[in-house]
Amino acid sequence: MSDTTATVGRDVGRILEALGGLLLASVAVPLVWGEYYAIPALLVSAAAPLGIGRLLATVYRDAPSPGKLHGMVVAASGWFLVGIFGSLPFTLIAWTVQLDPAVLATPAQTATLAAFTNPLNGVFESMSGFTGTGLTMADHEQVLPRTLQWWRTFTEWVGGVGVIVLTTAVLSRPGSGSLTLYESEARSEKIHPSIVSTVRTIWWIFLLFTFASILALWLAGMPMWAAINHAMTGLSTGGFSVTDNSIATYDSVAIDFTLLPVMILGSIAFPVHYLVLRGDLRKLYADLQTRWVFLYMGAGSLLLWALLYLTGPYQTPFAAFRYGVFQFVSAASCTGFQTAVDATNVALGKWPTTAKLTVTFGMVIGGAAGSTVGGVKLIRALTLVKGIRYQITDVFYPDSAVRRLKMNGRRLSETEARQEVSEAAIISVLWGAFLVVGVFGLLVLLPPGEYSLANVLLEVASAQGNVGLSTGITGPTSLPTAGKILLLFNMWVGRLEIIPILVTLRALFTRRGVYE
Repeated sequence: MSDTTATVGRDVGRILEALGGLLLASVAVPLVWGEYYAIPALLVSAAAPLGIGRLLATVYRDAPSPGKLHGMVVAASGWFLVGIFGSLPFTLIAWTVQLDPAVLATPAQTATLAAFTNPLNGVFESMSGFTGTGLTMADHEQVLPRTLQWWRTFTEWVGGVGVIVLTTAVLSRPGSGSLTLYESEARSEKIHPSIVSTVRTIWWIFLLFTFASILALWLAGMPMWAAINHAMTGLSTGGFSVTDNSIATYDSVAIDFTLLPVMILGSIAFPVHYLVLRGDLRKLYADLQTRWVFLYMGAGSLLLWALLYLTGPYQTPFAAFRYGVFQFVSAASCTGFQTAVDATNVALGKWPTTAKLTVTFGMVIGGAAGSTVGGVKLIRALTLVKGIRYQITDVFYPDSAVRRLKMNGRRLSETEARQEVSEAAIISVLWGAFLVVGVFGLLVLLPPGEYSLANVLLEVASAQGNVGLSTGITGPTSLPTAGKILLLFNMWVGRLEIIPILVTLRALFTRRGVYE
């Protein structure tokens, strides 16, 4: 057995152990709400990853620490398996109610829950949750058992920070191996020299903001159960809801504007939160990404407001402002909450093409690296813009000139600048390529002429950007099986920023990657 297989097996096992612990902790929900029929399904769902994870971690406990290759393979395979095993509560609870064993006193089956008797729908929901996407196979979320409402929320809350970050915090293992895994989950900045201290600080910050968000939403008029769920999925920029029409259900200006800072908090890097909480308020404008979170979201919101008002979906400036600002921040923060639905106003899918493309652009860029958002990330967009300007102005300098590229307080040499710009360009090009492939694939799979190109583009960008806004394409019956698999891949690729997925696929298809 190769060292590579042993290292990957051990660390994937630890991730599965952590997942099993999350499922065991969730047994408290059916106990509180009296949904006792869901308990056996949750226990079985927990036993599977716990048993397999424990076996892998024990058999390979003496494996070497992970290197860069191992870290990427662990991240890609770990997230994939978490999506698979995380689907068990959906499928097993749905089948428990479907079979209706007399000893468990199950409720009446609903079409929404019955959709999860199809395992693929459960995997889609689980992957959407853990990747923080929020696209759903539930037509009517509010009729789901509270146990599944909680599990959907919990997957997004954990996935927003990262399953590897959780595993490192709970099953702490000091050393360079934990740092390698941390970086493989599309993170780089540390709060403390110790990676274990860093991830624990991240979770303390996340817990603090979660409780503050719950309180704010409750005071704004949201019922407590909904406040708990929407605070967790809003802060984690996931976007799952416990109501049929997302935030539009409440049709409340107060709730809409309370959620804006919650979503923006999730878009700011955790190291910045840490410094601000310690009193360094200067970071809110001195940090390049944080400054641009506010500038970019502000400019995009104003543009969308103008487009919505001038092109006619909303008759008053305030209505256009309310829905435009909320939907752009929801898109740019990769949260995916919706207030633009037919039940209260004009559905997102019926917006003018220019407005939908503006929302799509927000989803593609995303927020700050090191936060809970998806998308290409602001830092890469800024690096590309600065890099292009650097290259253009280079022709105006003599060959003997020594130039530095200023980037977020750093002065990069020409070699360093080229490397950072190259990395940003590679990720951006790959991101765009997978987006194009996804759009083309979905256009082929959907009935001809049923959805416009703008709607399909928004749907695929929503999946790959881990956003969750939908034009009505995603659903248990509206999306064909191949379309579900395609968007599953887009969500997985988008969450891990492509490179770990490509590395893992290469390792699977070449003997060198796996055995040497």
